[in-house]
Amino acid sequence: MTEFPRYAIYYAPDADSALSRFGAEILGYDPFTGDDVLVPGDLIIQALDWPALIKDPRKYGFHATLKAPFSLTPQATEADLIAAFDDFARMPRAIPEISPVVRIISGFTAVVPDAPSAELSTLAQACVEGFEVFRAPMTSEDRARRKPENLTPRQVEQLDRFGYPYVRDDFRFHMTLTGRLPPERSPAVLAMLQQRFATLDLASLRIDRIGLFRQTSATSRFQVLRHAPLTAA
Repeated sequence: MTEFPRYAIYYAPDADSALSRFGAEILGYDPFTGDDVLVPGDLIIQALDWPALIKDPRKYGFHATLKAPFSLTPQATEADLIAAFDDFARMPRAIPEISPVVRIISGFTAVVPDAPSAELSTLAQACVEGFEVFRAPMTSEDRARRKPENLTPRQVEQLDRFGYPYVRDDFRFHMTLTGRLPPERSPAVLAMLQQRFATLDLASLRIDRIGLFRQTSATSRFQVLRHAPLTAA
């Protein structure tokens, strides 16, 4: 059985940024405050089932996964993890920069890079490996939830090595905006979110900070425990 609390290393834009407010309004939740956020009325008018469409991603808050949720190994404490998080943020490194767009990815709507970024993949894998010492081994239930029968052999190997299958060459940076959409809904929802995203006029985005998120129980949402800028090389 999964042990709580669980932690994750995510990219989350600065709490005061237009992108952060956009994500919080779309998902109806602000992970920095832990508060509900009013979903814009015109969005609900266009999609009356919006609460159902955001039910799953709302639990995590607006983010991009760098290291997937994990329980702490018994040898580590939350204070140890926070100290390592701060050390990681202070370590000079190349700061990735992307051109963000809204697309459908594996049936979900998400903010993604317009083109692959080697620097972004490097940052993600550094998070995966750098915090691995803190991750408790997967339980059999956790492994089964990842549906290894639907994964490639490489992804199964990565699941068993890192507790998450979508790392290394399988990593795809994405900031989820909806759950998996029925095929007949995808075009309309995508067009609506692309139109809303375009109002941000966000031609480029520096992935220049990381967040340490915590989930205290199986029924609670993830909330920002710590948020830090990355140090540019």
